[in-house]
Amino acid sequence: MSKIHSTAIIESGTQLDESVEVGPYAVVGVDVVIGAGTTIGSHSVIEGHTTIGRENRIGHYASIGGRPQDMKYRDEPTKLVIGDRNTIREFTTLHTGTVQDQGATSIGDDCWIMAYAHVGHDCRLGNNVIMSSNAQLAGHVIVGNHAIVGGMSGVHQFVRIGAHSMLGGASALVQDVPPFVIAAGNKAEPHGINVEGLRRRGFTPDAISALRQAYRIVYKSGLSLEEAKLQLKDLSAAGGEGDASVKAFVDFISTSQRGIIRYAAR
Repeated sequence: MSKIHSTAIIESGTQLDESVEVGPYAVVGVDVVIGAGTTIGSHSVIEGHTTIGRENRIGHYASIGGRPQDMKYRDEPTKLVIGDRNTIREFTTLHTGTVQDQGATSIGDDCWIMAYAHVGHDCRLGNNVIMSSNAQLAGHVIVGNHAIVGGMSGVHQFVRIGAHSMLGGASALVQDVPPFVIAAGNKAEPHGINVEGLRRRGFTPDAISALRQAYRIVYKSGLSLEEAKLQLKDLSAAGGEGDASVKAFVDFISTSQRGIIRYAAR
């Protein structure tokens, strides 16, 4: 029995594994490649130069691989690449990249992208990322592994969200969130280390303690950012279980182009 509904439109040239399931009235374009075990909900549109891996679950009315919302786009053959075992819920929009960046939007493995979320052109999502309903990423946003983007949040273009961080719901983010940090608000401000998330992922008490110390140096010491960076380098070189995590924290801050989130002037 066919796994493709009789009302679905599969354009000639599409590469679907024989185990792919396509629901009623879905449309799959000519340059699309979809791996084994993936299911596509009814009325979804998958177009453009889009490659989707194995065992993904795509909900109803999703729009995947559409043209980037960039007025400079001139029909270049840019891409959307999606990994394995992702859940992509109803009415999500995921766009291809632009030649002004790397030419591709990418989503890793085991991500959970909830209803009405938007991933703009040239975004790069790592593995195990969660985007809650109505979370919106503008173009060129980078989201690290295990990061969480809260519902109704908006993220400015070119912003980075570090690994294991969390952006609270209904937040407006215009600068980078360092890894392991909780951010929230309009505009988003730091609210400590994501302790509970780190515990769930097996970080040791010593590693969490070291990250808390790093957070205090940046956000609670009264030091300038340049002064804080010097202390952070000393902390990351001290050794111990938290050394790698603190180094990741330091490296992220040192390479930030937009600057990291700070407390607003009171």
